Amino acid sequence: MVGGLADRDRIFATEDDLVAMALALGAAQAGGALSAAETALAKTAEARPVSPHRIADLKDRILAGEDPLGDAFSVLRSPEVRRDQGATYTPAPIVQTMIDWAAATRTPARVIDPGVGSARFLCRAGQAFPEAELVGIDVDPLAALMARANLAVTGQGGRARILLGDYRRFTGQVAGSSLYIGNPPYVRHHKIGAVWKTWLTAEAAKLDLPASRLAGLHAYFFLATARSAKPGDFGAFITASEWLDVNYGALVRALMLGRLGGRSVTVIDPTAQPFPDAAATAAIATFDIGAKPRAVSFRRIEDLASLGELGKGRTVPRERLAAEGRWSHLTRDSEKPPEGYVELGELCRVHRGTVTGANGVWIAGAHSVGLPETVLFPTITRAREVLEAGGLLADSRKLRRVIDLPADLDELDSAERKAVTKFLKVARAMGANKGYVASHRKAWWSVGLRAAAPIISTYMARRPPGFIINQVDARHINIAHGLYPRDPMSDTVRKSLVSYLQSNISQRSGRTYAGGLTKFEPREMERLIVPGPALLAAGAVC
Repeated sequence: MVGGLADRDRIFATEDDLVAMALALGAAQAGGALSAAETALAKTAEARPVSPHRIADLKDRILAGEDPLGDAFSVLRSPEVRRDQGATYTPAPIVQTMIDWAAATRTPARVIDPGVGSARFLCRAGQAFPEAELVGIDVDPLAALMARANLAVTGQGGRARILLGDYRRFTGQVAGSSLYIGNPPYVRHHKIGAVWKTWLTAEAAKLDLPASRLAGLHAYFFLATARSAKPGDFGAFITASEWLDVNYGALVRALMLGRLGGRSVTVIDPTAQPFPDAAATAAIATFDIGAKPRAVSFRRIEDLASLGELGKGRTVPRERLAAEGRWSHLTRDSEKPPEGYVELGELCRVHRGTVTGANGVWIAGAHSVGLPETVLFPTITRAREVLEAGGLLADSRKLRRVIDLPADLDELDSAERKAVTKFLKVARAMGANKGYVASHRKAWWSVGLRAAAPIISTYMARRPPGFIINQVDARHINIAHGLYPRDPMSDTVRKSLVSYLQSNISQRSGRTYAGGLTKFEPREMERLIVPGPALLAAGAVC
């Protein structure tokens, strides 16, 4: 999103001002008949005066390729409100790159933007394809009016249709090919109604594909496109990149390998601000309905100036993609370690901490008073306990205790067994025996903490991971990773390794989700390049 407005745009004090300007620019005469909601919104701004000089100025700016209406909307409506609606507008360089890819692929008879916003994609598509019908769909009547206004000013309102409604309900094909292009809205699953979640699973089942009710809204738009498009249609969507790796993304990955005919994936690091008001990694996916390419191209860029043409990069065979559970690592070129350096996985195994299934039960507190010390383990239970330790955990007194009972309670002596039996009555009353995790353990009461890891790291934060030497043999739950040396590691080597990891690992080595959280899965952490044992032992690292 645009981060702010120039002084000359401050005239839009309210959304009603924006509505009035959209109408003055010709919104009511472009994109077909206004919907009832748009008509009602237009009436709220009927009496607002609009300066002819201002109208002329905005027309000039729109014709020059700017989007002053969308920019104003991005400031008048807060990022928090827009985020709930998935309204994140795309910067012009990305829009143009996607349009250029489409123009180099084929000429469509129709262009469809499933979340049209202020028509940034449609206006540029109209210039690239002067004969194509332009169809924009959005659930927000203000966005629809802005789209109409921009299309009117650029002279494309007569061949455009702006539809107020949900893209998932869109149907209709044309004789020629259709181009599906845009930025499907990003809305998390808990904001999606049960009716639509049922729609997702039912429609995916018709295609014999997996679907998770935890999917974000952009996954629905990929499915809706695959459902309504026909062979010969093609498209490019920019979305948050989560679908490359998360479990719910299996649906999108399967569509890319199947019905959508995926051609390429270009990942844009958050440092390039693909979504200016959201620190998230973006992915541009291109597809060709009905095509079955032998390979899909993968590329990662760190700034928009490097975006260039879509479709370039490393080619990965479909067979490998079908076997891979995660795809984001495929966007990184294989890094050849410098002389004397190795992958961290050659030195250490990385394991995520144990899932308790109910921290409120298994982290000791007032409910567990009386339990013997033999079942209470000092444990890293908060990421900040790693981040604030300065690279060395030398005191466990401030750590909370996790209750880890043996699966075979007969291992306890009589006094311990009595105290544990009393606690288990409390734990049952708290529902500890009914959860998913507990029901899949050998014994519901046995958390099964991993052995103490010599090195512990965080793995999800809005910053690079933190690492500590675990001098006090603390355990860790699933908010942290444990690094377990494959071979005995001296104190000097361990200290050098942690020092290097603390200073040299950046967020770009992990995967960044919408909201700015960067996550390192265990295998991703094992691929980090670090000094080898000889360099670490010599202290020759920086």
